[in-house]
Amino acid sequence: MSGRVRLALAAWVATLLAASALLPLVEPATWIVQAAFLLAVQAGVGAAARRVPLARPLTVAVQALVTLVLLTVVFAREQALAGVLPGPDAFRFLAELLEQGGNDVSRYAIPAPLSDGIRLMLIGGVLVIGLLVDTLAVTFRSAAPAGLPLLALYSVAAGLSDGGSDWLWFLLAAAGYLMLLLAEGRDRLSQWGRVFGGASRGPDEPAGPAAPVRTGRRIGALTLGIALVVPLGLPAMNGGLLDPAGTGVGSGSGGGGTISAVNPLVSLRDSLNVDEDRQVMSLRTEMDNVSDLYLRIVSLDDFDGTTWKPSKRSITTVPDDAFPNPTGLGPDVRRKEFVTTISTAEWYGQDWLPMPYPPSGVDIRGNWRYEPVGMTLVGDHGQNTRGLTYQVRGLDVRPTAEQLADAPAPPAALRREYTELPDSLPDVVAETAREVTAEAESPYDQAVALQEYFAVTGGFEYDTQVDVGSGSRAIARFLRDKQGFCVHFSFAMASMARSLGIPARVAVGFAPGTPQADGTVSVGLRDAHAWPELYFEGAGWTRFEPTPTRGSVPSYTVPDTADSALPDPVQPSQEASSAPSAAPSQSETCTAVEKKLNGGCASESAQAALPSGGDGPKWYAVLAWALAGLAVLVLPLAPMLWRLRTRAVRLGAHGRSDTDAAPHILAVWDELTDTAWDFGISPDESLTPRKAAARIVRLGRLDEVGAASVHRVADAVEQVLYAPRPRPVAGLTEDVHRVIAGLRSAVGRGTRLRAVLVPRSAVRVTWAVSAWWSGVRGRALALRPTWRRPSRQQG
Repeated sequence: MSGRVRLALAAWVATLLAASALLPLVEPATWIVQAAFLLAVQAGVGAAARRVPLARPLTVAVQALVTLVLLTVVFAREQALAGVLPGPDAFRFLAELLEQGGNDVSRYAIPAPLSDGIRLMLIGGVLVIGLLVDTLAVTFRSAAPAGLPLLALYSVAAGLSDGGSDWLWFLLAAAGYLMLLLAEGRDRLSQWGRVFGGASRGPDEPAGPAAPVRTGRRIGALTLGIALVVPLGLPAMNGGLLDPAGTGVGSGSGGGGTISAVNPLVSLRDSLNVDEDRQVMSLRTEMDNVSDLYLRIVSLDDFDGTTWKPSKRSITTVPDDAFPNPTGLGPDVRRKEFVTTISTAEWYGQDWLPMPYPPSGVDIRGNWRYEPVGMTLVGDHGQNTRGLTYQVRGLDVRPTAEQLADAPAPPAALRREYTELPDSLPDVVAETAREVTAEAESPYDQAVALQEYFAVTGGFEYDTQVDVGSGSRAIARFLRDKQGFCVHFSFAMASMARSLGIPARVAVGFAPGTPQADGTVSVGLRDAHAWPELYFEGAGWTRFEPTPTRGSVPSYTVPDTADSALPDPVQPSQEASSAPSAAPSQSETCTAVEKKLNGGCASESAQAALPSGGDGPKWYAVLAWALAGLAVLVLPLAPMLWRLRTRAVRLGAHGRSDTDAAPHILAVWDELTDTAWDFGISPDESLTPRKAAARIVRLGRLDEVGAASVHRVADAVEQVLYAPRPRPVAGLTEDVHRVIAGLRSAVGRGTRLRAVLVPRSAVRVTWAVSAWWSGVRGRALALRPTWRRPSRQQG
């Protein structure tokens, strides 16, 4: 393999490693395979053009033309001339696709779907960067400046990502750039017999070779600065549902956008799981019955068998006037509009806006976006709920039991979307639902039977300390053990309702708070709650309350109070605290003695997902993380460890007999020259051992003792090279150690540290691997069968 081909291959690998930082931004990540193939074609065209050879500008032009053709064939084949050549229609289509990709980037949260526009931006960007890297590193033989386009590619990815594993992508990108630099060094050495170093030179030494190193150092310092600064100025692609710092739902403007399917209470987990019931918000309302005033944040309608989460939905600007009529709410259902003024605490930062459901309008300042399906508001561009005061107009919807029982079938599309269940859901969930609702005559009767089963008759116990495990069988374990808190009750009832064909979802927010003497209502952390919402045509999404002793039972779920086992919704629960708070802090198993001994029981953690670590980490996960941590620790020290091992082998106890005298002396000489290289004195293969020794003495500024040691080793090498029978020479190992001490004393602390931690001579590992691969390739080619044409007989 020639040096140019090796350098082109290194440029291809470096570009792909830098592009791997873009992988977390979209899913699926299959685009990287297509980008790798197209990038290989681009690099191959460049290698062929240089072999012709074409002039450098022509080589770049040919590669650019081929790149354009490749993008046309992949993305605009139908608009191209003969399906290959780009014409006006193809250019117009590609421009529209790029515009669409830009809109998608500003709309979607991480990970964004791999739309055609985003795919064009990713693959096209990688090809452009690859062309720049190939041009600089291979065509113009300057690998150091090629780090700038690689850095640009990495910085874009780092600026858009959520920072979860940036160190991994940085290591990959840095490894690719280092590989490119080493490949260039190998190519230069093969052509000129010298490696550029950073040592100062004497008056009789040429000064040219140090310039590329100085340039590389300056560019390296510049790229490091850019890597630290550029990501801070790039707009965040991840939205309010993803950004832990609350950067909003996207960077786009206007009315478009989406919110992503993630756990909406992950950001609240730390603040909710506390023992002190801090006040989250204070509200003043016109609603007649405060016990029904639930504050809803977001609805979870996507169930994967383990957790419920919100689907990816389109968002738009907040309506200036009244909100649209809630889905499914008919004119015959009684309703009353009321106004609620809400003031949030300065410390409470939430991306979603707590509101009564269904809202009919909101008066609020700031950057907020409206999600019409769930009728929720989500902050944009870092907007959150800290210290807000806003006014919400809500509807107090009061359907009757008869209206719900007589509700017609829901629309087919809505039923299909909101009754979907994963195949991994255990059969016991649907079987239990059918047993509980065996005597029900309508979907409404089934919903009431499920609520009564969880709240009263099923023997379930409210306990925030319970551990039901994780995975697809978590609901089955909850139904078996009959212990859990609001998350488990709401998840289980919604799943069972879906198994019966009733559209269902889970709402997350706050249960009714505690009325105060001044007429306000205080909502605390322990009022965090989750409850199921079931859909009935004519009434729309309707709240149910399966969690015992929490919240309030809706009046429309009690058709006949005298015959029902459900508590009177107007009266507080006998098990509830005397305070009107909807969610006391301790679990039902927390006794007064435990409170006294432990200083209070742990509060409910309002996670909107079933516990994900109930069974503990798997052994292979622990092993994988341990190996990864070990690799992270060892990788930066690998050059130093290799160098120490090599020195120990070269200066070992061999070379004491005539048979191995020559190998020992040559190994000692290699160690001496590599040590000098580590301290900045690059090897010069064109010099004799005596002149090389004089050069090391001069550039290393060695004293008389060190100079004598260098010359003794050089004399021994000359005996090996020129004497008929070289004889062992004692004390060469000590001579090398004296030279090392002399070189260390003549340089500064920074050079000494670099010689130990990042020795220049470690590049020999790369050369050894390359030589091994060349040997393997040569042996493989030698094994191929050769076919010879038979010679013709001369007549």
